Amino acid sequence: MALALLYNGRMLRPLNFPRFKVFIALFIFAALARGAELAKPLYALCGAYEPELAALKKEFGVSAATGWTRSMVNGLEFWRGKVGTKDVIICRTGVSMVNAAYQLQLALDHFPITHVLFAGVAGGTDPSLEVGDVVIPEAWANHGEAAYLNEDGRGGYVFPDYLSRGRDNFGMIFPTGTEVTRASDSDHPGEKSERVELFPADAELLAAARRAVPKLSPMTKSGRTVNVAVGGNGVSATVFLDNARYREWLFRIWHARCTDMESAALAQVAYANRKPVLIIRGLSDLAGGQHGKNPIDANEMQVSEIAIRVLHGVLDTL
Repeated sequence: MALALLYNGRMLRPLNFPRFKVFIALFIFAALARGAELAKPLYALCGAYEPELAALKKEFGVSAATGWTRSMVNGLEFWRGKVGTKDVIICRTGVSMVNAAYQLQLALDHFPITHVLFAGVAGGTDPSLEVGDVVIPEAWANHGEAAYLNEDGRGGYVFPDYLSRGRDNFGMIFPTGTEVTRASDSDHPGEKSERVELFPADAELLAAARRAVPKLSPMTKSGRTVNVAVGGNGVSATVFLDNARYREWLFRIWHARCTDMESAALAQVAYANRKPVLIIRGLSDLAGGQHGKNPIDANEMQVSEIAIRVLHGVLDTL
């Protein structure tokens, strides 16, 4: 059977109908395959700066020779490939809050990322932890979102009308939480604005981390087997913290196990985009709790590798 077509009133060469059906079937198959490809999870595996990126590439064998594909967006490098059967993209978030927010959003806008997993170094604020230990917090706060107030001359501070009293202050610094706008989770148009103190890590990714941790091979730092723990809070701000008194305040007020310069921004961007996020931090220093000079420079490479081995274990569990 043939199918005749008209074009501007002229009869075109008849189409062989069985061949036409094959063409349509192939077209539909290709569309379904493309849809299935887009529906597959794409895990973004992120680090902030060179030691963390180098450790990521080393851990996962990233190179063109091993089948990874490199692309550039606005001067930022992205490597896409597979870890086992999982599709992943390895990328940099940059150091500090603005870079982390901008560069993660750029990645989400240009690639069909479904999950965000970060691994890198941080300062320890929980006095029970030591350099090399790894923490996977359940939630993240931006301790830099704060009001700096004048003293009132009577031992207190002058509060503006908008500011309600929340967590205890550190001198003139009063934490406020972060105002966040994100799209509604329904079809109703408009924005949803809310004040968030703690941005949550994804519950399913946290569950995967809890399954993964007991299966990890022992890892050591300075002759000591490091501890890997899931739970508690982490904090971030545009501050390299190296002050014992402020460190103590963070632990007391936020129950913070670690502090860094990116994670709360990453968690906020993931929250705004409704993307599952999990952040893994190895302790390269004690955020001012040490004696003498901060040791981050001596520890950042090895501790990055430890944190990324934990990330690999979590990814294998998903």
